[in-house]
Amino acid sequence: MKKKIIWSVVAVLVIIIGIFSVHAFTSKDGSSQNGRTIQQIKKSGEIKIAVFGDLKPYGWVDQNGNRQGYDIALAKKIGQDLGVKVKYVQVNANARVDALNSGKADIALANFTVTPERKQVIDFAKPYMKVSIGVASKKTSLITNVNQLNGKNLIVNKGTTAETYFTQTYKNAKLLKFDSKTQQFAALSDGRADAITDDNSYLFAWVKDHPDYQVGIKQLGDQAYIAPGVQKGNKSVLNWTNDEIKKLNNNGFFTDDYQQNLAPFFGDDVKASDITINK
Repeated sequence: MKKKIIWSVVAVLVIIIGIFSVHAFTSKDGSSQNGRTIQQIKKSGEIKIAVFGDLKPYGWVDQNGNRQGYDIALAKKIGQDLGVKVKYVQVNANARVDALNSGKADIALANFTVTPERKQVIDFAKPYMKVSIGVASKKTSLITNVNQLNGKNLIVNKGTTAETYFTQTYKNAKLLKFDSKTQQFAALSDGRADAITDDNSYLFAWVKDHPDYQVGIKQLGDQAYIAPGVQKGNKSVLNWTNDEIKKLNNNGFFTDDYQQNLAPFFGDDVKASDITINK
């Protein structure tokens, strides 16, 4: 009986150790390393990158089943420079952190805004884009001031900085929360709300294809930054990604990426310098 108990305990310990090893490795110097290292990623021949699948022009799947967009171009470049294939892990906004911390993704390139709250649970590499919260509404009842949202139905995407702003800073609007970009824009088109709030960069693109709408509020709160997300404590991937972003900035990659993947979707009042970071 005692032997059975001992073997049961051993079996449980083996399972626990196995689960832990998925999320943490030990480097050669004995320090803890969360997630897969760059060396392990190269050895596997594949990097797992979390992306959106329904957010044109940043990350979406076209009619032929191919992934397109600003973030996708960066993901492809990262895979190319690492010499590995890219395995795309499609996520919604509120699943990005879990994808990293569960080990489902090595990097998140899903228009990830850097916030103090998120920095407590994941790490961010150097930013590659700047953004602010905006509000879009119909031109016939255009909202140009946040106070016009008092008591109005306002669409937000769960897990975004816009949701945080209207939950914590401005609480007078009635929030209609959706899991995906597709759902939230469909709700606006269907007339289920008076306005929508999200990153202004999303809205600039959406209103160009929907001329009855306009981004009446182009900036709320502080300017924010979009950066690659990495599992908390994964110094190997974080350091490599920082070096990669710096190199790509110096080579003009993000300006080229903007011209190819974003400019065709924006109006004439948006310039590369409004979105990209060149430093």
